[in-house]
Amino acid sequence: MRALVVEELAKRYGAVRAVREVSFSVEHGEIFALLGPNGAGKTTTLEIIEGFRVKDAGVVEVLGMDPRDPALRARIGLVLQDIAVEPYLTVRETIARNAGYYPAPRDVDEVIDLVDLREQARRKVKVLSGGQKRRLDLALGVIGNPSLLFLDEPTTGFDPNARRGAWELVRNLRDSGTTIVLTTHYMDEAQELADRVAVMSAGRVVATGTPATLGGRDSAKTRIRYLTPEGPIVLETTDPTGTLRELIWSGVVLDGLTVDRPSLEDVYLELTGS
Repeated sequence: MRALVVEELAKRYGAVRAVREVSFSVEHGEIFALLGPNGAGKTTTLEIIEGFRVKDAGVVEVLGMDPRDPALRARIGLVLQDIAVEPYLTVRETIARNAGYYPAPRDVDEVIDLVDLREQARRKVKVLSGGQKRRLDLALGVIGNPSLLFLDEPTTGFDPNARRGAWELVRNLRDSGTTIVLTTHYMDEAQELADRVAVMSAGRVVATGTPATLGGRDSAKTRIRYLTPEGPIVLETTDPTGTLRELIWSGVVLDGLTVDRPSLEDVYLELTGS
């Protein structure tokens, strides 16, 4: 049994077809990234999977259950973009209160340490910084010890160091057996975290694969760039080693040399027509 199965999912709002025959699956113990521009249908797809909306057609199974089954609530965790919490409770009180909603929660102090809020544990939520509040959101998402965790833009508002720390937390959760479905607009985040990726555009899934192979990245031509007095030169080749050897033997000065294949962002922009 897979952690998540979506087959031919469809949803319409009046004349607008928000989700069109979307299909993908998520294996147990992997990080799966669902990517796409605003209006691509990601939010509607996830809200159906999370049990907040009703599908028009198709099949959705979450941990082998219907997403609207109340018994599923104790087995999944949600980290949404905006989570309403009581501003006058402390961090520890907030996490402890949410722990009481689950039959077998994680230890409160363990979770506080996991999200690096030990120094803020006695502070009221209202005085936390934006990044600290986002870490609190993560804590509330994992306190129930979920088998499947949904992360919606988990590092929005984080500085670079905090983002790296959050990435390490997500990897640790995956390594401990938690399956994670991630949405993000940061392609470097998807590159760093995701085992597999699906890209949505105009209500459809237009590509799936690993970050390294999505859209044929692994077989794309290598781009060689260098500067000359006349301006930049860009070459595309399937044999970068041979091309560089020929350039060097011909005596070309390779100022500003870069050698790369299309990035995940390049592929994403091409797939979504951005």
